[in-house]
Amino acid sequence: MDDRSSLQNIIECLIFVSKQPLTIQEISEFLKDVEKEEITDALSELQGRWEEMGRSFILSSVAEGYQFRTRPEYSQYIVEFNKEIKKFRLSKASLEVLAIMAYEQPVTKIEVEKIRGVDCSSSVSMLLDRRFIEIAGRKEVPGKPFLYKTTNLFLETFGLKSLKDLPTVKEIEKIKEDLKESG
Repeated sequence: MDDRSSLQNIIECLIFVSKQPLTIQEISEFLKDVEKEEITDALSELQGRWEEMGRSFILSSVAEGYQFRTRPEYSQYIVEFNKEIKKFRLSKASLEVLAIMAYEQPVTKIEVEKIRGVDCSSSVSMLLDRRFIEIAGRKEVPGKPFLYKTTNLFLETFGLKSLKDLPTVKEIEKIKEDLKESG
C-alpha cells in the first residue's frame, strides 16, 4: 500500500466513524503532518472511487464537510425495512419559514412574519426543536429580538454543501415554469 492509498484509507475511516460531516479543517487538525491540499486531493479521489464502484453508498460533500450517505434512489427500501425511520416531512408553513431564514439569515421572527404576513411562532419553535435553525444572537434594535440562522443539520438534511448551493430566484422561476408546463 502506498502513502497516497494509506492517506485515503485513513480519511475514509475518519469520515466513516464521524457522527457528522467531517470538514477538511477537522481532518487537517487531526492529521497534523498532512497538508490541506493533500487532504483535498485524497477526498476528491475517494469521491471518485466511491462513485465508480456504483455501490449503495456515496461519499457526499454536505454541510461544508464529507459524509457517507446512501444513494437517494434506495431511500424507499430503507424506509420500508426500518419502519421507525419516517420520511422527513415539514408543513408548508414551516418550509416557508425555513426558506425565508435560509435566504435572509440572520433574521428575526418579526422580519419573517413581515415577509409571510402571518404569525410563525409555532414553525420557529418546531424548527428550533428539530435543530434546523438556531439562535444567532440578538438584533441591536429596541427589544433586542433574537436573530435566527440555519444550522449544519439543515445543510445535511437538504444535501447542501453550503448556503451558496441554494437555488437562485431565477432557478426557482425556471422550476415553476417547468412544473406548469408538465401539468
